This record gives sequence, C-alpha cells and structure tokens, in this order.
Amino acid sequence: MLPYFKKAERWEGEGSEVRGKDGPLFTSKMDRPPICEAAIEAGKQIGLEYREDVNDLTRLHNDCIGWCQQTRGGRTRASTARTYLRPALKRGNLQLVTKALVHRIVFQGKRAVGVEFSRGGRLERADAGREVILSAGAVGSPHLLQLSGVGDPEHLGKIGVPVVHELMGVGKNMQDHYVVRVTRRVHGARTANEKSRGLPLAGEVLRYLFTGKGMLTYSASLVAASVKVLEESATPDIQCSFAPGSFVNGTVGQLEREPGLTAGMWQMRPQSRGYVMAKTNKPGDAPAINPRYLSDETDRRAVLGGVRYIRKLFQAPALAQFLGIESLPGETVQSDAEILDYARQYGNTVYHATCTCMMGQSPICVVDDQLRVHGMEGLRVIDASVMPAVSSTNTNAPTIMIAEKGAAMIKAGMREKLAA
Repeated sequence: MLPYFKKAERWEGEGSEVRGKDGPLFTSKMDRPPICEAAIEAGKQIGLEYREDVNDLTRLHNDCIGWCQQTRGGRTRASTARTYLRPALKRGNLQLVTKALVHRIVFQGKRAVGVEFSRGGRLERADAGREVILSAGAVGSPHLLQLSGVGDPEHLGKIGVPVVHELMGVGKNMQDHYVVRVTRRVHGARTANEKSRGLPLAGEVLRYLFTGKGMLTYSASLVAASVKVLEESATPDIQCSFAPGSFVNGTVGQLEREPGLTAGMWQMRPQSRGYVMAKTNKPGDAPAINPRYLSDETDRRAVLGGVRYIRKLFQAPALAQFLGIESLPGETVQSDAEILDYARQYGNTVYHATCTCMMGQSPICVVDDQLRVHGMEGLRVIDASVMPAVSSTNTNAPTIMIAEKGAAMIKAGMREKLAA
C-alpha cells in the first residue's frame, strides 16, 4: 500500500522512503502554539519518545508523541474535491451531476448496468458501459446496496426490497473510533478559547488573510501521542490528541469562554462492531446507524486506561504549571464505573466510520481483493467501507490510498481485457 500513499501525497517537507513529493494531495506541518509545545514536553517527561514525523514510524514502535499534520496547501484544505475532482473536470469524458439523490443500482440479472437517480423532482438513469463504482462511504454504500436488493434477504424482506443477490455482510461489521475527552482550565498561556471572540478573533482573521497561519488553520487536534495501555497489546493501542482549547460539554463545536486545554483518547483498534441498515425502501429515508460503541469489554478497558493516562500526562511538570481544575470529567470521577458512565454520556464519534462492505473471502465479506462485489458483475465498492478493520488512526489518508489502488486495479483489469 505504501506506493499508493506516496502517489497521492505532495509533502511540503523533504522526500523520504515513506513520503511522496509529486502527488496531488498537499500535506503540510501546522502551527505550533506554546501550550501544545508544553504538552509535547510533558509527554517526554513521562517517557514518551518524540517523533518529528508521526507518519514515519517503525512497525514495532514505542510509545511516542509528535505534531499532527494537515492536508492543506496554502490557506485552503486539500480536499479530494479540490485536488482530484476539480482538475479532472476539464476532461471531456467526465460529467459531474450535483444536487442529485441516487435511488438504486440497476441490474440485469447479476450484472450492474447503471444507476437510477433523481434531481429537480425528475427520475433519471445513467447507464454503465463497463462498471458501476460505488463510492458513497461507510454509510451510503451499504445503504445503496440494500436499496438495490443486495444484502441479507431477511432484512430486505422487512423493508420491502426484492432480493437481487444474497450477501449477508452488507451493512454489518461497522467500526468507528470513539473519543473520550479530558479538559483542564488553563492559566498563564493563551488558548483558542479567548482568541475566538472580539478583537482577538479579528486579529486571527487578519493573520490568516496575510500569512495563512494562526488559529483559523488549526485542525481538531495539533499533537498526537500513541500509547499502550492494555497489557496484551504488542504496540500502542490508544491515540491521545491534544487541542489548544476546550468545548462546551466536551463536544467539538462551541468553544468555552474560559481558557482550556483538551486531550481526547480513542482506542486505535476497537473490537466493537455495529451496523448500517436501511429502515425503509425509500432512498430519502436515513438508515439506522449503530456503531455499538464500547460493547466489547476490551474497548471499555482501553477507555479506562486512556483517561487515566491523559490525567497522568497532565500532571507532568511542563503542563502542570499552566493547568487549573479538571472541568471534564471532573476530579470526582475516579472509579471504573464513573469513568465509563462519563464516557458513555460525553464520548463522540471521530468520524472514522468503516468496514460496512468489508473486503475478504469469508461469508460475511462483501468485496474481494479487487474490490468487486462478491457474486456480482460490473460492480465495485471503493471507499472506507471496504476496510476489514478500521485503520489504527485517522481514515482520510487510508481512504485516499484505497481510491488510488482501486483506480490502478480498474486500469489493470482493462489492460488485461484489451490484451486478451
């Protein structure tokens, strides 16, 4: 997979065995505010190895900490729409249809021959010359397969969809990372909270406009630590992400008024698996989405270890000098039961939904190693839903890698047909 990660990337730093320099996707370092520098120093004080490049790790690496990176070029996020789709719109063989809702995949027998969609109140159809490629994500892709008659026959019968092809795993095995945050008040150092209002905010806007730097370029986290908290793990099993601010009720969105620092932990390789299931046969009705967070006992133990590890890091001298009371979950939350109760009430998705059309050969798998839907012709799924297990950290780069490799598979398959 490494060649496809490198193929996608245009890294602003020096090239290396693991970094690409010539791809379309801008990746860059980010600003380093002092409170986050203190978090890195605190990590080093309790034994974490500092890594300048957290995306260049050995296979069996030690617990470590370092600066996060961004898919950003200049002042703008380097989304796939910006870096891949927009340049491709110049091609004569590409038509982009927007403000449309796909209703179903159209089949002739077991072969996908097009898609049916609506826009402006009118039903339309796009026919496929060779293949239909489904890239609707870990929620959208299984939902569309189910609406098209591909899935568990019992489920399809309940929602009134005729069975085109039995495939038991469609929509099952959903995985996601679940973040639980710890927040401390801050004194003696500036945070994003006080910069987000009034004249300080105006200053940040001007800084962004003139330099392309500052608070308006921050990601959800600026520093990440990879740490082992489960005795049975061979490598780090949780990620702790640090943000130079704090949020109302610990949920990313509205910043608090008082200065604060937040660290959130998630288990890198969760065991809990859930589902995405259509509730009706109507394309406009949202499916049922249940990741079943913390349903596995291992995941619950990881949360306990992760919250306690963050508290330990916050007590290191480099950070302790700036920190006041713990506002979330609060000093009174100490026992296993109290921490888990807090985690269930205030934890959130990291938006890493995956695995609902998982790749493999078992009866529960949906696609093969060429991303072709089992038992069907002319149909592939190319998105995060094909992961057999969620990647250990963020899913943006791995999903783009899947797309790059999927594109290479399609081209290779066509070359084989032409040569035959």
